Parts: sequence; C-alpha cells; structure tokens
Amino acid sequence: MLKIRLQRIGRKNDPAFRVVLTDSKNSTKSGRFLEILGTYNPKVADKTQRTNFVDDRIKYWLSRGAKLSDTMHNFLVHNKVIEGKKVNALPKKKPTMKKKELKEKK
Repeated sequence: MLKIRLQRIGRKNDPAFRVVLTDSKNSTKSGRFLEILGTYNPKVADKTQRTNFVDDRIKYWLSRGAKLSDTMHNFLVHNKVIEGKKVNALPKKKPTMKKKELKEKK
C-alpha cells in the first residue's frame, strides 16, 4: 500500500521534513521513496512559508488509493488541500496500574 508521510532530513537539532510517497512497508528511515510531494520546515519564522506541498500531485495519489499518515492528514486539512476533520495523531494512553492490581489480574 502506498503512503504519504513525512521523512526527516536535516542535521542534528535542525529538523526539516520531506513529504514523500512511499510503500508502507518501507521504514521511515530507509530513505526509499517514489516521489517527493513537498516539504515542511518547522524552524522557519514565517508561518506561511513553513509548508510547501504540491497539491495537485497529492490529490492525484490520493485518487489512486494512497493513504495519509495522521500527521500529514492534519497538515492537509489545516492548509485546506483536503476537507475533513483533524485526527488524533498521538497514541492513546493506557491507564496505569499498580503492581498489586497486576498480580491480582494474573
């Protein structure tokens, strides 16, 4: 399955990201991708220049069945490239249990 997600580039403590189209089985750090679809630089002071997406290519790949990562979905909704609601990209928290409760369950 094809996936549109962020790939980190840049030096240590100087993050920058590419928006890439890749196979979902490739790891995020493998460096393999099919096409660069934009960039995201969180360190740019001007908020309008932080993101640079190729909107028509993103819409093309979405029409071909590519899926978005949660973070990319939120970026595209914020920039009005696609319509929809933002999704929670953070993992769900599990309730903490004390050692006694864990032993009782077992």
